[in-house]
Amino acid sequence: MQIALHDSIDDIPPADWDALGQPGRDGRPRDPFTTHRFLAALERSGSVGPGTGWEAKHLTIRQEGKVLAAMPLYAKGHSQGEYIFDHAFADAWQRAGGQYYPKLQSAVPFTPATGPRLLGDAALRPILLRALREVTEGNALSSAHVTFCTADEAEIGVREGYLHRVTQQFHWSDAGYGDFAGFLAALSSRKRKTIRRERAQAQGFGGEIVALTGAALQPGHWDAFWQFYQDTGSRKWGRPYLTRAFFEQIHRTMADDVLLVLAIREGRPVAGALNFIGAETLFGRYWGCIEDHPCLHFELCYYQAIDWALSHGLTRVEAGAQGEHKLARGYLPAEVHSLHWFADARFREAVADYLRAEAEAIGEDMHLLEGYGPFRRGPKPEEERE
Repeated sequence: MQIALHDSIDDIPPADWDALGQPGRDGRPRDPFTTHRFLAALERSGSVGPGTGWEAKHLTIRQEGKVLAAMPLYAKGHSQGEYIFDHAFADAWQRAGGQYYPKLQSAVPFTPATGPRLLGDAALRPILLRALREVTEGNALSSAHVTFCTADEAEIGVREGYLHRVTQQFHWSDAGYGDFAGFLAALSSRKRKTIRRERAQAQGFGGEIVALTGAALQPGHWDAFWQFYQDTGSRKWGRPYLTRAFFEQIHRTMADDVLLVLAIREGRPVAGALNFIGAETLFGRYWGCIEDHPCLHFELCYYQAIDWALSHGLTRVEAGAQGEHKLARGYLPAEVHSLHWFADARFREAVADYLRAEAEAIGEDMHLLEGYGPFRRGPKPEEERE
């Protein structure tokens, strides 16, 4: 077997890379973000690459020319765009006299969505992790990280000597609701009334809400969404990560993987939410607006996503990072996993102590938050039964 690093995803034929993924229903990938077309869109658009702090070093294992396993991998010059942040680790390392950057990171840039990072033959997953560690050591780098990996991959990583970090997001799951009305029926009366009121407020903004995918997407829709993305990015981070060319790339190569929900008033889009479609999960990614309307953010990002997922047979909605406000809208706490390896054994031990304490605190927080969820407890009251 041959292990190699690649400076571009285009060094690997799309069919070879995508064959390593996990196809789902109707051939749609379970994770749209680790497809060749998504990673290529990031690179070809200049969203990652020289000068961005994200330089591709994708790792592959081949035998007789055939790609058997791979991981998306980047040399990072900072800790931005990761969403499982290690700023405290970097600060401690550098205060101790070390050089934390560059580091190696197996991730999908700017994408806080759980998905496979160890692609291909399951028997080779430990070898991928060993190779990552050896590349880190061989190049005198501080550390290697695997973020937003699956729970199964986290277990393998622990066996291979990586530190396991548990953080949390808020995800919605279908419990056999059938449709949005069925979802509402599972909520407490007060929460159900709140959501109905919010939806009515949002849908009264003076226009129409449309959900677009595939051939229904037109270049003008991306012109509008670019405005939304720029506005949100400039207010939150100071500089948006993605370039305009990224949206042109996904329009050409990923239209069937995209769900764009737009609020249109007087023929003009005034707000929008961008989602990516997996075989089982709808992944909410970006939102923005050029007009403020009450509850429109909740409608486009959360309620429209649940509605669309239910009507298209998807069982989960991941609405991105952060946001305890999602709890009242049916999105419950969910564990998120990552793996970390540090070259210095003493530092590794110190981080391990920190992660144990962090995991305990997050576990307590998740238990507490679940108690504030919107779902009805106990039998349905007589006056609410059909």
